[in-house]
Amino acid sequence: MAKRANTKSEASLAAALDRYFGLAQQGTDVRTEFIAGVTTFLTMVYIIFVNPIILGKAGMDQGAVFVATCVAAAVSTMVMALYANYPIALAPGMGINAFFAFTVVLTYKYTWQQALAAVFCSGVLFCASSRMMNESFSVRPRMKARGITSMTSLTMNRFTCSKSIMSCRASNSGRR
Repeated sequence: MAKRANTKSEASLAAALDRYFGLAQQGTDVRTEFIAGVTTFLTMVYIIFVNPIILGKAGMDQGAVFVATCVAAAVSTMVMALYANYPIALAPGMGINAFFAFTVVLTYKYTWQQALAAVFCSGVLFCASSRMMNESFSVRPRMKARGITSMTSLTMNRFTCSKSIMSCRASNSGRR
């Protein structure tokens, strides 16, 4: 009887996961996604061991870097999965961390605190420019009415025209 209850709860969990993530629509199932998740984890797990060694060379506490790497990877991956519903795992990049430690700190002789402040500032600038890019897409009709063009609006117009042409071809393909 316990086996049957376990199977029933597993089926309801699989159904809930399928509804939330739309697995059947994507042509996959819980088992396939679980295997893909384990494979991705095993592919990326080296980062939690290598990252503290690299950043430790710059003078950072290896234990703190280990915990920060784990938390950053877990939180960002969960946001991608649960909020964006996108099957991508995220973790700190080894190339940029090596640049941070070996070039900025050890070669240019900045402290790791100064280098980390520069990384923070670049993140703020990236977020601000991303926000401005989103704003430029939403104000495109006003810009066009004022005769303002930019590479972004030209690209957006090109995409819109291509999309319109494709939808016209699709809707007219059955007519003669």
